[in-house]
Amino acid sequence: MLPPAVGLAAAGLRLAKAQQYHIAQANFKLGIASYSFRKFSREQAIAMTKQLGTPYLNVKDKHLPLNSTPEEIDAAKKQFSEAGIMLVGCGNVDFTKDDQADIRDKFDYAKRAGFPLIVCAPTAVTLPKLEKFVEEYNIKIAVHNHGPEDPHFPTPQSVLKIVKNMDPRCGCCIDIGHTSRTGVDVVEAIAEAGPRLLDMHLKDLANPLAKESQVPVGHGKLPIPQVFLQLIKMRYNGCANLEYEIDEDNPLPGMQQSLSYMRALVLQSLPSRLR
Repeated sequence: MLPPAVGLAAAGLRLAKAQQYHIAQANFKLGIASYSFRKFSREQAIAMTKQLGTPYLNVKDKHLPLNSTPEEIDAAKKQFSEAGIMLVGCGNVDFTKDDQADIRDKFDYAKRAGFPLIVCAPTAVTLPKLEKFVEEYNIKIAVHNHGPEDPHFPTPQSVLKIVKNMDPRCGCCIDIGHTSRTGVDVVEAIAEAGPRLLDMHLKDLANPLAKESQVPVGHGKLPIPQVFLQLIKMRYNGCANLEYEIDEDNPLPGMQQSLSYMRALVLQSLPSRLR
């Protein structure tokens, strides 16, 4: 017989997998940004992702360094695959250096690893130069807004001003926490991005204007239910990734709470025929 704590964890995982199955049937992807596991090795990040009951992972370079050799990338790719992890992208990847060789190296990395999307942090100068690489490699880019401290792209709207006339594979990764801190309405920003919304980072804040006030999703003041209603209304087909930046030495309890809350919201927001 399993010890009570183990039994409860196993029961929670079964429920999470059941919820994830129904969400997947509706073509909604709820995943994890591996930055949440930045204090842990790749092997540990894989194990924790499996414990959380989702197959979708956006990989931070902590778990697959950008300077990895082709052989190292192949080994990591095999490791993720054998664990049942689906790689939905990588990032955040810095494109602040105005250097074609540097840009190509990073696209080569993404192509070798099988990442369909790069969450990135370019500048107004380098962003337009990424378009030809998007076309050549058939890899999407999703520009991440970083809030009021970001001199380049503080809001989703600042990204949209540039990408709106670029290849459709060039778009936004809306971080709802950073967006909120700029005073922008998060739900309106998602609606405005429309098909240019290619990826998301989900989190919650006790104070919508304070970065240091992050809490498990559902415990704060961000309009999380309205976010999911809007995503489902617009048939968002990217990945909505939990980026958990607190409790870095022991993130699993808060991440489990966050994902449980979000899964319940998604299921409630789906049309009844898809539940």
